[in-house]
Amino acid sequence: MMLDVDLQSVQEARHCLEKAKAAQQLVAGMSQSQIDQIVESMAEAAKAEAGRLAALAVEETGYGKAADKTVKNLFAANDVYQAIKDMKTVGIIRRDEQNQVWEAALPVGVIAGILPSTNPTSTLIYKSLIAVKSGNAIVFSPHPSAAKCSSETAKLMQAAAERAGAPAGLISCVSQPTMASSLELMRHSLTDVILATGGTGMVKAAYSSGKPAFGVGPGNVPVYLHTSADIPVAVRQIVQSKTFDYGTICASEQALVADKAIKRKVVAELKKQGAYFLDEHETKKVASVILAGNGLNPAIVGKPPQAIAELAGILVPPEAKLLVAEESEVGREYPFSVEKLAPILALYTVEDWQEASRLCSRLLALGGLGHTLGIHCQEQQVIERFALGQPASRIVVNSGTTFGGIGATTGIMPSLTLGCGSLGNNVTSDNIGPQHLLNVKRVAFGIREMKLDTASGSAQTSAVSAAPPAAITREEIAEIIKSVLLELQTTGK
Repeated sequence: MMLDVDLQSVQEARHCLEKAKAAQQLVAGMSQSQIDQIVESMAEAAKAEAGRLAALAVEETGYGKAADKTVKNLFAANDVYQAIKDMKTVGIIRRDEQNQVWEAALPVGVIAGILPSTNPTSTLIYKSLIAVKSGNAIVFSPHPSAAKCSSETAKLMQAAAERAGAPAGLISCVSQPTMASSLELMRHSLTDVILATGGTGMVKAAYSSGKPAFGVGPGNVPVYLHTSADIPVAVRQIVQSKTFDYGTICASEQALVADKAIKRKVVAELKKQGAYFLDEHETKKVASVILAGNGLNPAIVGKPPQAIAELAGILVPPEAKLLVAEESEVGREYPFSVEKLAPILALYTVEDWQEASRLCSRLLALGGLGHTLGIHCQEQQVIERFALGQPASRIVVNSGTTFGGIGATTGIMPSLTLGCGSLGNNVTSDNIGPQHLLNVKRVAFGIREMKLDTASGSAQTSAVSAAPPAAITREEIAEIIKSVLLELQTTGK
């Protein structure tokens, strides 16, 4: 008898949630040191298996490069871990002595983790680490095209957690993911919070589930090259960033916006560093394969330039690292202006930073509001004025946006889930970390008295001492007794 796949996947999701709930209740009673030992064990296991998991991801999905996916796995296991390992996430995590407020952490509970096909293993490693660090359990719903590598990664993380004392069921993954199981996972009564990374449709489903959800938006990242930019360095960083894992990170560059005064130098440097400039005929051919239906053509995602060229019916040199086409318009009818999770760039030319600012805002509005923007510039005043006017949550200065946006080459929180704020219909503009997966309660001592003026109907406050009176020492008591005895002798009482 044929079994219904949807029903099986829904039942599996429910079973995972039940085990996760039981496991989380046990973890919630652990100390900070116990939690930290578990997280360290998970990070070490991910580090040791980074290459194998990367190869599995490329083999199953066909996206990206194994070497670069290994780097992404190591970024999660090293950079994310180092950023969170010393965080206080158990008990009282902060004490504000001046205002007499203590902050105490409580786990949110069971997390539904939605995974993308472009970064299936690194995102799972990262989400597992931040979920367990904050005392939560997590159940993953992988993309169907990355189910095997995601499941294998989840098993690895759970096994490492158990070796350090974690209960069974703390980290799990639906092995037969379907739309039905994803919806069940997001809407189930045992799910407390959703952490969604994936396509726009899946993120919208998360926000429509009735559960608190952290989602992300698309990243149509523009990058401005000002006349003061160090062009060889800027181009090197851009090429490295855009070609990393064949452009599958949503913070990667999508359009270069160069000042007219330096355009020739920029183009020459791009060619020198491996960019292939498409002629008018080739531009039309490649444009025809960028989109499919209502979105990006999955056939170009995470593919090398030569494969994209073959799909478009043209030839490019084997040494070409990325494809570049000059563009002047913005809109879905101009495919080079949209987000392209592939080594494809648009090149725009502007007169000055003011025109660049307007153009970058239009590109973000097309499909990257609230996400990331880059600028290569040596003038602080221009950087400040330009950055403050842009509808982006991360402004990456003089660094590749792929690495700068995730916090690998900048000082922002290392993360593989990048919030876009209200501009991108997200609940936060932060790089998501353990601090977002905690409920924080506040123990607040009274430090003022409320005085009500019943005649005027007004209220005033006056300060009171929130701290208990200081203890009196033996020496002070002795001095008080001496003083009293002396007074009695003097008065004759």
